[in-house]
Amino acid sequence: MPTFSWSKEDDLSFVENYRPKKKEIKHLRILLVGTTGAGKSSFINSVGSCLRGKINSNRAFTDATSGNSFTTKFKTHKIKNENCESFYPFVFNDTMGLEPKNYHGVHVEDIKLVMKGHVRENYTFNHQSPLSEGDEGYNPNPTPDDKVHVLVFVADAGKVSLMDEDIVKKMKDIRQAACDLEIPQVAILTKIDEACPKNKTNIQDVYKSKYLKEKVDMFSKQVVGLPQSCIFLVKNYSSETYTNDYIDTMMLNTLGHIINYGEDYLNNQRV
Repeated sequence: MPTFSWSKEDDLSFVENYRPKKKEIKHLRILLVGTTGAGKSSFINSVGSCLRGKINSNRAFTDATSGNSFTTKFKTHKIKNENCESFYPFVFNDTMGLEPKNYHGVHVEDIKLVMKGHVRENYTFNHQSPLSEGDEGYNPNPTPDDKVHVLVFVADAGKVSLMDEDIVKKMKDIRQAACDLEIPQVAILTKIDEACPKNKTNIQDVYKSKYLKEKVDMFSKQVVGLPQSCIFLVKNYSSETYTNDYIDTMMLNTLGHIINYGEDYLNNQRV
């Protein structure tokens, strides 16, 4: 797991002052990919909450009851800064969840098109048939801003050992496509308080947990092959009514690493 220090002020300052160095890029595009119910939309909401200092639950809609993916359309989520006068220079793309075989989840080929910038806003994912050139939702001329700059895998920490082989195969396929495009990849393991109840009241001790370290190691070696230094533990806001410094710090530190990976990618690209 990555080295972690609890310094909310430093992490918040980094995120608030971040600007893409390349003038051609208006915003860093972060793509979230993961299983249904892993917490992709909740992660976006939680980032918004810690940046604005209050619980924000209605930006990316979530569903705590359905077993199917609640996200069905390709959406770009922007986060307004604290004074609500402008947006942060990074955006999140939420996607329909990955599911075994081709049941109701997003098609892997659609994820590959998203990474290349070929999917238009509000395109409705179809698990049976991926987007094709010439379709209404196909963007034939993507700009550098349309393309994905960093890929983030999202998984439920408590379900890593139960992950379906078909989903693992899809994740590896997506990662290989990202590698071919030279897009950096990281992963976040969510719901750490549910996976390890001992940390429910002691969030600050998550990086000391042997159980969670085993989950990180398992996800690294058996699922996507990412080094452990690229896998982060987070707890999304769920039942909380007020923000928490420990949750904020964990979220901001993870976001800072994601931004750094994306910025390195942009600096190495000709755009």
